[in-house]
Amino acid sequence: QVQLVESGGGLVQAGGSLRLSCAASGRTFSKYAMGWFRQAPGKEREFVAAISWSGGSTYIADSVKGRFTISRDNAKNTVFLQMNSLKPEDTAVYYCAARYTVLVITTSAAYDYWGQGTQVTVSS
Repeated sequence: QVQLVESGGGLVQAGGSLRLSCAASGRTFSKYAMGWFRQAPGKEREFVAAISWSGGSTYIADSVKGRFTISRDNAKNTVFLQMNSLKPEDTAVYYCAARYTVLVITTSAAYDYWGQGTQVTVSS
C-alpha cells in the first residue's frame, strides 16, 4: 500500500514557475514507477509526465515538453514536477500516481495509487 500526498500548487502568473512535490509513504518507493497527470474543469484526466523506479527513464507529454521536467529522490520518497514557462492552459488539478513496476507508465488506468491532487492556477 502506498499513500501519496501532493504539494506545491498555487496561483502563478503566466510565464512563472512552480515545483510540485509528491511524498510517498512506504519503504519500497524505489520500486514504483511514478507519474503526473492533470485534470482541468470539464476535461478528461491528461498525462503529463512519468518516471521509472530508478529515475533513469522519463517521458514527458508533448503539450509540456521543454517546459516541465520530472525527477525523483528515492532517499526522500518524493517525486517532483518542475513547471516552467507556465501558461493559462496549464491550469488544472495535478495528481501524482504510483505503480509497482520497472516500466515507465503513461496511461492513467495502469496506475494503482493516486494522490488527492493539488490545484495549479495560471493567470494571464
